[in-house]
Amino acid sequence: MIPIKPIAASQPVQKKSPDLSTIPGDVASQYLAPGSLNLTQLPPLSLYIHFPWCVRKCPYCDFNSHEVKGSFDESAYLDAMRADLEAALPLIWGRKIYTIFIGGGTPSLMSAAGLDRLLSDVRTLLPLDGNAEITMEANPGTFEAEKFRSYRQSGINRLSIGIQSFNSKHLAALGRIHDGDEARRAIDIAQANFDNFNLDLMFALPGQTLDEVREDVETAISFAPPHLSLYHLTLEPNTYFAKFPPAIPDDDLSAEMQDIIHGRMAAAGYGNYEVSAYAQVGRASKHNLNYWNFGDYLGIGAGAHSKISFPHRVIRQARYKQPRAYMDAMAAGNCVQESLEIPTDEMGFEFMLNALRLQQGFKVNLFQERTGMLLNTIEKELLIAENKGLLYRDHEIICPTPLGKQFLNDLQQIFLGGD
Repeated sequence: MIPIKPIAASQPVQKKSPDLSTIPGDVASQYLAPGSLNLTQLPPLSLYIHFPWCVRKCPYCDFNSHEVKGSFDESAYLDAMRADLEAALPLIWGRKIYTIFIGGGTPSLMSAAGLDRLLSDVRTLLPLDGNAEITMEANPGTFEAEKFRSYRQSGINRLSIGIQSFNSKHLAALGRIHDGDEARRAIDIAQANFDNFNLDLMFALPGQTLDEVREDVETAISFAPPHLSLYHLTLEPNTYFAKFPPAIPDDDLSAEMQDIIHGRMAAAGYGNYEVSAYAQVGRASKHNLNYWNFGDYLGIGAGAHSKISFPHRVIRQARYKQPRAYMDAMAAGNCVQESLEIPTDEMGFEFMLNALRLQQGFKVNLFQERTGMLLNTIEKELLIAENKGLLYRDHEIICPTPLGKQFLNDLQQIFLGGD
């Protein structure tokens, strides 16, 4: 068994569905026509912004990131993202944004002026909730105190810092551009400017021991971060590590590492609210919670994905992945490479794939609220999961059992149609 990843569970914001009748005709005819679903209200909406460049491509990374070859045209990319957002407005007409996440790549390569322009464009074009969580990913090695003060002044109110490890030997094996001292310095700068931040750590690293896992976790906890994400290193397809796999801890050792992490995090007062996410009370990531609760998100930028609900259908979109192709396509008027409606027979799996990651489960009525379908459409799969001891449910809640958490992939697979 290979351990999986975590997040937190709070009830999504409830609000009245906006009036979508004012959406321009061509879009209205495509997405507002009668369909097979019946959503009585639309879910909360988040915005994801993708910054595709990084200093160096890590050998384990399968994200849409591209090494900076000399320099990148920040201004042209910001122009393209503004045009992208303007073109997407008819899909989300009148809907408020509750969270923003700027991911990558390494968004902290962006200049302070560029980030300020980006958030100004967003505020000009979209209504933001007064308490919107605005997160930016940042990697040690790109931390400059003055630049991060400017990021905070521009409106970033949460950082997600890609520490991965405090052990310089392991950082070198992971191809990171920083060492342990730079990791600590980055956290010091973050603490001086932000009261809400996340630290990303990885475990089951090449040659890593149990004591080294303990040391990384203890070091992270010593900074008292509001949020910690602890990910098992996996050898993803189409990465350097997949082609030239390093020697990593076996499943038994990895599971022991996971047990150490979970026990120490609980003792330090962190709740494990999603597979790989741990948070202090009230500090769960609102953006991630919206994903796991099958909320909506608009994605702009190279390779960004969107999931957007309408009264009678839910659609997914993907932008062109290569930065140059994305900018060229946007200049030609449309950067969306793929757009499809989620088929009704796949909706249950899509919902459960996300919601089952929540360690405390989800309320029964959330399924119908977010999918527009009755819960009995997945009754057969629910019974199979219950009979296997992987799922618990009553009249209020559905959640994975301890066994279901241990074998989450098998539990999710049931809702794809397999048993």
